[in-house]
Amino acid sequence: MANVTILGGGTWGIAIAQLLNKNGHKVKVWSALEKEIRVLSETHTHPQLPGVVLSDEISYTLDDREAVSGADLLVMAVASSFTRVTAKRFSGLVGKGQKIVAVAKGIEEGSLMTQTDIISDEIPQADVAALSGPSHAEEVSKFMPTTVVVGAKEKETAKYIQNLFMCDVFRVYTSSDMLGIELGGSLKNVIALAAGISDGLGYGDNAKAALITRGIAEMSRLGTAMGGKAETFAGLTGIGDLIVTCASMHSRNRRAGILIGQGKTLQEALDEVQMVVEGVYSAKAAKALAEKYDIQMPIIEQVNLVLFENKKAIDAFNDLMSRERKDEV
Repeated sequence: MANVTILGGGTWGIAIAQLLNKNGHKVKVWSALEKEIRVLSETHTHPQLPGVVLSDEISYTLDDREAVSGADLLVMAVASSFTRVTAKRFSGLVGKGQKIVAVAKGIEEGSLMTQTDIISDEIPQADVAALSGPSHAEEVSKFMPTTVVVGAKEKETAKYIQNLFMCDVFRVYTSSDMLGIELGGSLKNVIALAAGISDGLGYGDNAKAALITRGIAEMSRLGTAMGGKAETFAGLTGIGDLIVTCASMHSRNRRAGILIGQGKTLQEALDEVQMVVEGVYSAKAAKALAEKYDIQMPIIEQVNLVLFENKKAIDAFNDLMSRERKDEV
C-alpha cells in the first residue's frame, strides 16, 4: 500500500482517486477550492461524474503541507493551465526525490513547455513522470477497461507508478519517451477541436477519418522533429488518444468544437461546456512549435485561425481541402 495525494479535485483527479483506492492505496485529494473539497467530502460525489459514488476511504484536504507530508506519490491532476502556479505553490514542500506524476495534457503557451517540464522547472528536486493515454474520467471512475502509458527518465520510477496504477481494469505500459507521450496527449486535443468543428458543420465519418489520419501525421512530424519516437505516436498516447478524443462525447474538446462548428463563438462554446477545454490552451503553443521547428501543420494552423482570428469554420475546411496536390507520404 502506498500513500498517494491527488493535487486537483476535477473529474480526472477524482477518477484516479477512485482507481487508486480500489487498488488498496491510501488516497488523499487536495484542492485549492474550498467549495470543491466541501462538496466532495460531504456528498462523496462529483457533480460532473453522475452515477459515481466515491469511496468513504478517500480523504480530502485544503492544507498544502498535509497534502504533501508522507506522500509516496503526488499526482498533478490540476488543469494544464494551472500546473505552474500549483507546482510553484508546492515547490518548498516537496522533498528531494519525491515522485510526482503529471496526468494533465497541455503545452504551456509562451514557454512551450510540457507538463513535466513545468513541474521540473518549479520543483527541480522532484522525480517527475507523465501518465497519458485514451482515458476518459467518466469511464475510469466507473472502472471500465482502460489502457495508458507512463513515462519517466528513470525506468524504476515508471515501473513504480505502473505497479501502483495497474489492475484488472486499468492496464499500464511503460516508456522512456516522456516527450512523445506528452506531445501526443497535448496535440491531440487541438485535432479533436477540428473533429468537433467538422461534426458541427454536419460533415460525416469520411471527414473525421481524414482529420484523425492527417492529424496523427502532423503530430508525428512535429514530435519526431522535437526528439520524440515515431512509435509513440502510433501507440496509445498518439493514435489511441486521438481516436477516443475525436470520437467520444465525453471529450470536452470535441464538444467545444461541435458548438463552434454550429456557429457559436469560442467564449460561447467554453461557457456551454463548463469545463476546461485543454485544446484551446495548447493550440497557440502547437502553432508556435510548428513555426519553431519549421513543420507544416495545416490542421493546427486552421484551428488557430478559427479560434483566435474569427475565421469561419467552413472557410477553414475549404482551405484544407483545396491545398496544393501532394504525395501522402
